[in-house]
Amino acid sequence: MATEVKVPELPESVSEATVGEWQKKQGDAVERDENLLDLETDKVVLEVPAVAAGKLAEIKVQAGDTVQAGDVLAIIEEGEAGDTGGDESADDDSADEKTEAESGSTSSESDADSDQSGSDDAVASPAASKLMDENDIAARDVSGTGKDGRITKADVQKAIDSKSSSAKNTSSANRDTSGAQPPATEQADRQALGEVSPERVEQRVPMTRIRQRIAERLLDASQNTAMLTTFNEVDMKAVMDLRAQYKEKFEKEHDVRLGFMSFFVKAAVEALKRYPIMNASIDEGDIVYHGYYDIGVAVSSPRGLLVPVLRDADQQSYAQVESKIRDFGKRAQDGKVTMDEMTGGTFTITNGGVFGSLLSTPIINPPQAAILGMHATNDKPVVRNGEIVIRPMMMLAVSYDHRLIDGRDAVLFLRTIKELLEDPARLLLQV
Repeated sequence: MATEVKVPELPESVSEATVGEWQKKQGDAVERDENLLDLETDKVVLEVPAVAAGKLAEIKVQAGDTVQAGDVLAIIEEGEAGDTGGDESADDDSADEKTEAESGSTSSESDADSDQSGSDDAVASPAASKLMDENDIAARDVSGTGKDGRITKADVQKAIDSKSSSAKNTSSANRDTSGAQPPATEQADRQALGEVSPERVEQRVPMTRIRQRIAERLLDASQNTAMLTTFNEVDMKAVMDLRAQYKEKFEKEHDVRLGFMSFFVKAAVEALKRYPIMNASIDEGDIVYHGYYDIGVAVSSPRGLLVPVLRDADQQSYAQVESKIRDFGKRAQDGKVTMDEMTGGTFTITNGGVFGSLLSTPIINPPQAAILGMHATNDKPVVRNGEIVIRPMMMLAVSYDHRLIDGRDAVLFLRTIKELLEDPARLLLQV
């Protein structure tokens, strides 16, 4: 029996999606609910699972194609996955993972295999063979840890990493220099361009839908708002001392680490209560005052910046705020943040300080009217009670839509956040 795999219902306001890389090849065995491919929209990435167990009989679209809700992506011939593929079912990526899991459960056998050199006749899965071909790796250079010495994709990747590390060490020795490894972003750029050569290399790749959408929204914000930014500097010593005093007890009690974001979220909420215009938005000539506090928290992901929303942040405890932000960060890396979680929001907080930024002008996230930017904390000499002392200082920035918000309100709003953070007891007493 043939079953069609179709594009699922797309999120509201999303009309089409781009097909990502297939996780299976035509003819491969599939299990029910096993992810076949990802669909990338301008807002989220959707997984498309197999609707039945059987064989992937036909793939109707290719990576990069544009599809709409209801379009047929593939045909599955139903049946037991193990029966349709026989021994060949072990030749796909999921079988690699299964084999690796089996080898992990019998560590003594895996260790023994990993100590043995490979041979040109070693059996490798198609995924592993493809990776070897792409990176000019011979089977004899790979130690297979799979069942019966089978070479898995992970084995090939390990060999690639080892080869790359060896090449870097050799190059470093020849130059007689040493230094820190390049940042992950630089490594990714170098990998995208392949081996570095003296030639002037260029590579053209299509912009992802999420990146296109980010570009559109940022351009819209700069062109359609009267954006202005005000700055202030906050002494983080009180918050850092409080965190140091209670972080172990906090983590033990709530099973989540006490970070700084919960303090900033709580301070922002209290400041928004005092200056509700900062929590408002413009809608077709009307000012909409929001009687709730849905705080967007910008988190990075491999596909770009995402802004999931902490609903009713004023009603959440410090532990709940920290837990939700940690969850958002983890799922953003896996592409698991949903469209609903990024919809709405009355105010946004972004933290460039985690990347070392000292000062920036954050861009408003429309239709919101303001955004708070955090930056890196550094020891600086400041004057306290007529004496120069060293304090951990952070620069804060608030960008706001001047069509709606006057400079006075923005400046007082930011000063309120500064005062609350420099005396955290005020957050508890709401004074």
